[in-house]
Amino acid sequence: MSMASINETFKHPALFYRTAQEYTDQTVSFIREGLAAGEPVAVAVPGPNLELIKSGLGTDADGLLFLDMTDAGRNPGRIIPGVLRKFADAHPKGRVRIIGEPIWAGRTATEYPACAQHEALINAAFEGRAVTILCPYDETRLDADVLTDARLTHPTVISQGREQASDAYDWEAIVARYNEALPAAPDAAVFSFDAEELPAARTFAVRQAQRLGLDGTRLLDAELAVAELTTNSVIHGGGHGTLAIWSEAGQVVVEVRDAGRLLDPLAGRRPPEQGQLGGRGLMLVHYVTDLVRVHTTGDGTAVRFYLTP
Repeated sequence: MSMASINETFKHPALFYRTAQEYTDQTVSFIREGLAAGEPVAVAVPGPNLELIKSGLGTDADGLLFLDMTDAGRNPGRIIPGVLRKFADAHPKGRVRIIGEPIWAGRTATEYPACAQHEALINAAFEGRAVTILCPYDETRLDADVLTDARLTHPTVISQGREQASDAYDWEAIVARYNEALPAAPDAAVFSFDAEELPAARTFAVRQAQRLGLDGTRLLDAELAVAELTTNSVIHGGGHGTLAIWSEAGQVVVEVRDAGRLLDPLAGRRPPEQGQLGGRGLMLVHYVTDLVRVHTTGDGTAVRFYLTP
């Protein structure tokens, strides 16, 4: 392998840690190694872990980008465009180094499939780029299945200070596994639409969202997301679709189903190229909602988003 190809290789290790000290030692070492090589560094991890890293770095923390992943990555679907690609694209020359911790013990069972798919899709989003993304996993608080999935989504795993190739790496299998069917709630309010009824679909969604407790900015977020998804259904999903809305576990849930097939697993996660017309709809939905789940088959696609009042 040539030196050029080595420098352009994407690196995506999972860091399995058991204690706060191990977490601090490993992440700080990773950051200082990058700084010594002149690499731009960003850190996006949950707040308490952010403080561990800052404390461990001391004055070396000055000038680094720190993001609380519970905010920046609340919806895992916006981490690639809004955190990882945003930072990497701002530093196009040389290698970039990022710590990203999208899966923590507070993640819900509803969120987790989107988190696992995110970790898998990082490999497609950065293939061939000079970027290193380290993803920490808490061995003491995360389920064994989560750690097993991490071995499929990461080509290498760091455990007890040693990095080894994963013997299970297969990110596409994770994307497929969590392309799960999304059964609608039996009490959902439902509206069928076509091109002529797009305004009526938005009005229906807004009224139902208000009834379920959304107001202010959150109501505007719901209206915008519904407008984008229903328009996509008309243009790309066979000209019509079905809108459903209900309340679940304290959140308002909205789903749009149509006959289209979403062939690009990175749809909505790939920032548009300069001058590109269109292609921003699903990414916009990721940005304004708390979670997006997608199920696509040869028979059609369901896109479901969640908003907390």
